[in-house]
Amino acid sequence: MTTTRSASASLSAAFPAREDALRLQAGLHDDPFGVLGPHGQGRRRIVAAFLPGAATLEAVSGGKTHPLARNPEAPDLFAGPVPGKAPYVLRARDGSGNCREFEDPYRFGPVIGELDEYLLGEGTHQRLWQVLGAHVRIHEGIAGTHFAVWAPNARRVSVVGPFNAWDGRRHPMRRRGATGVWEIFLPGIGEGECYKYEILGADGSVQPLKADPVGFGAEHPPKTASVVRDIRGYGWHDDAWMTYRAGNNARTAPISIYEVHLGSWRRRAREGNRPLSYREAAEELVDYVADMGFTHLEFLPLSEHPFDGSWGYQPVGLFAPTVRHGPPHEFRDLVDAAHRKGLGVILDWVPGHFPTDAHGLARFDGTALYEHADPREGFHHDWNTLIYNFGRTEVANFLYSNALYWLEEYHVDGLRVDAVASMLYRDYSRKEGEWVPNVHGGRENLEAIAMMRKMNALCYREVPGIMTAAEESTSFPGVSRPVDAGGLGFGYKWNMGWMNDTLSYIAHEPVHRKFHHHQMTFGLVYAFSENFILPISHDEVVHGKGSMLAKMPGPDWEKFANLRAYYGFMWGHPGKKLLFMGQEFAQRAEWDRAAELDWGVLEAEPHRGMQRLVRDLNTLYRATPALHVRDCEPEGFRWVEANAADISVYAWLRQGQAGDPPVAVVANLTPVERRGVRLGLPQAGRWREVLNTDAALYGGGNRGNLGGVVAGGVAHHGLPASAELTLPPLSVLYLMPGED
Repeated sequence: MTTTRSASASLSAAFPAREDALRLQAGLHDDPFGVLGPHGQGRRRIVAAFLPGAATLEAVSGGKTHPLARNPEAPDLFAGPVPGKAPYVLRARDGSGNCREFEDPYRFGPVIGELDEYLLGEGTHQRLWQVLGAHVRIHEGIAGTHFAVWAPNARRVSVVGPFNAWDGRRHPMRRRGATGVWEIFLPGIGEGECYKYEILGADGSVQPLKADPVGFGAEHPPKTASVVRDIRGYGWHDDAWMTYRAGNNARTAPISIYEVHLGSWRRRAREGNRPLSYREAAEELVDYVADMGFTHLEFLPLSEHPFDGSWGYQPVGLFAPTVRHGPPHEFRDLVDAAHRKGLGVILDWVPGHFPTDAHGLARFDGTALYEHADPREGFHHDWNTLIYNFGRTEVANFLYSNALYWLEEYHVDGLRVDAVASMLYRDYSRKEGEWVPNVHGGRENLEAIAMMRKMNALCYREVPGIMTAAEESTSFPGVSRPVDAGGLGFGYKWNMGWMNDTLSYIAHEPVHRKFHHHQMTFGLVYAFSENFILPISHDEVVHGKGSMLAKMPGPDWEKFANLRAYYGFMWGHPGKKLLFMGQEFAQRAEWDRAAELDWGVLEAEPHRGMQRLVRDLNTLYRATPALHVRDCEPEGFRWVEANAADISVYAWLRQGQAGDPPVAVVANLTPVERRGVRLGLPQAGRWREVLNTDAALYGGGNRGNLGGVVAGGVAHHGLPASAELTLPPLSVLYLMPGED
C-alpha cells in the first residue's frame, strides 16, 4: 500500500501540471476535461478529480481500490493511477469519516453529436431545445442529466446547484469548439434538481448566476433557479383534434377566442388565494369555455417570468411553462383536455424584449449577447426591458426555435405574437436621435422582420394546421400575407384600429353619436386587407380604462343595453372574435391580476343575461356559415345602410358560399325605439329574427318584430325586396330567411 501511495504521489506531481492545478483550484480553467477525469500517461491511466471538502479520495475499479493523492499546491485536487480500462467510481471521505461513492462526470464523453454541433455553430438548429438545456438521459449506461448552454464569450462556464454547494469550481463544462456551446453530463442528477450557470466572463469577472435560457422548468418566484424537468414521454389523447385542427384554424372557420390570464380567472380563497393549477383549469376553465361556445382559449404568456405584475409579458424562461400552476406535464394536461373538448389553445408569445433581471439573459456571458450593446437599439424605454439582437443568427435561431417548441412539445395550436409594432420599427416610441436607422437609412427593423418571416415559415411548414396572429397596431403592409408572397407570414392580425374606433364611438353619449357615425363604418374600408381578429383584450380593461360596462354611457339599463348591442355589432362584423375573460358577463370592476374575476355579479339578472347573450352569439356564429366562412373576403359583406347618421342605424348583409343563407344584421345605437324602418333584403318572404340583443332572456325589454318579418317585392337599398322593421333601443337584430 505504501508503494502505491508513493507512486501516486510522484505521478500527481507530474499530472496535472502545476499551472493547470492552480487554475482549477482558483476556478479559472477553461478546459477542465483536458485535466480532470481519466488521461493516458504513457501506458498508464491517470485519474484526476477536484473535490473540495474531501479528506481522502480513491477510485474504485474492477473491485479494487486505488487511492488518489492530494495535490500539494491545489489542496482540493487529487490524482493517481487507476490501472486498466474498466469504468470507475470515486469514493470520498470527509473529515468526520463519512463516505460516499459517485460517478466522475469527467470520465464521460461528449453528448452533442457532429450534426448538432455543425448546426449550433451555424446558428440554424431548428429544434434547439433538443440539444441545449437540461436533459435527463442515459449516457454511456449511466443515468443523469446533460447540460448544455450557449455562452460564446465566456472564459469558463459551470453548472451549480445544491448538488455541488453552488461552487462553480466543481463542475466546469466542456467547450464545444467554435459553437460557443458548453456541455457536461452529470451522473445522478435528475428530475426536480435546481441549477444555474456560473459564468466567468472573458475579462475574468464572475457574472451573476444565470438561469438556463433553454431550461424546461424553474423554481417558484421569487426564487430564480432553473429546475431539471424531464419533458419526454407524455401520453397525448388528442388525436381526433390534431387530425382536424387545420380546419378549425382556417380563415373559413368560426374562430371565437376567450382570452385568459390564468392567475386571476379563478382563485382558491380558502387556500391562501392561490390561482388554479393547470389540472384544475383543465376541468373548470375548459368546461366553462366550451359551454360558452368559444372555439379557442388564448392564454396571456405562460412562459416563466419573475414579476407577477408583468402578466407574463417580461419572460425569463421562454422554454419553461410557469411553475405557478404546476410542472410541464400538467400544462400538457390542460392542452389535452381543451383539445378533447374541441377547443384550440393559443399562447401569447413575447419575442420582442426581455427583462433586465440579473439571473436572466442580460449580459449573459459578460457581454451583450442576446441584446444590442447600443441602448438606442437594445433598450426599450416603455417597459425598461432589453431588445433582442434579431440580426444575430444565434439569437434569431433561439427565438424561432422557441416558437416551434411550444407547437411541437405542447401541441399548442397557435401563437399570438406580442408587440409586433415595436419590433417592426427601429424608431418605435423613440424621439429623433434616440434610434439607429437600418442599413438603407430607413426606420424598418429589417432583422426583426426577417426573424418573424423565418418563424412563420418554419412553424407553418413543420406543424401544419397551426395559426399565428400578430398584435400589430400600424398599417404595415402584408402582416397576414404569406412569406412567399412578400408578407410577414402571420395567419391573422389583431385589428387594433377597429377596436379603438368602435370603443371610442360606443363611449359617446348616444345623442352625440351621429357626429361620430363613421367610426363604426371605417373598419370596412380596410377590413379585407388582412385576415383580421377583432380583439377586445385585457389591454382595454386595465390601467384606469375601466371595465367594458364602465365604458358605456348612461344609467345602468343603458350601460347593459349598449354593451349587448356592441357585442352584437362585433359578432356580426367581418373578422374573427376575441373577448377577454370577465367581459362575457359584464364584470363591473376593472381587471385586477391579483384577484379572481367577480363571479358574484352573476347573482344579478343583467349579468346572467349578458353571459347568455355571448353564449348565443357564439352558438349562432359557429352554426351559421354566412357569419364566418368569408370573414376575410369582401364577397362576404355588403352594406345595406351605412349612412343613417341622424338615427345611428347601421345595416349590412353577411354572405357565405353559394347556397348558404345570408344574414341581415341591423343595429340601432340610440336609446330610442325605431318603428317602420324599411330595410332592403336580397329576397322576399319570411325573415326570422334569429337573435335580438333586446330579448328579455338577455336582460332587455323584449321589443322587436315578434320573431320575424315578411319581406315584399318593394326594392330598397339597391336590393330586390324589403321589409319594415321595429328596432328596439340600443339593440342589434340578426335576420335570416326561412320559416320558424
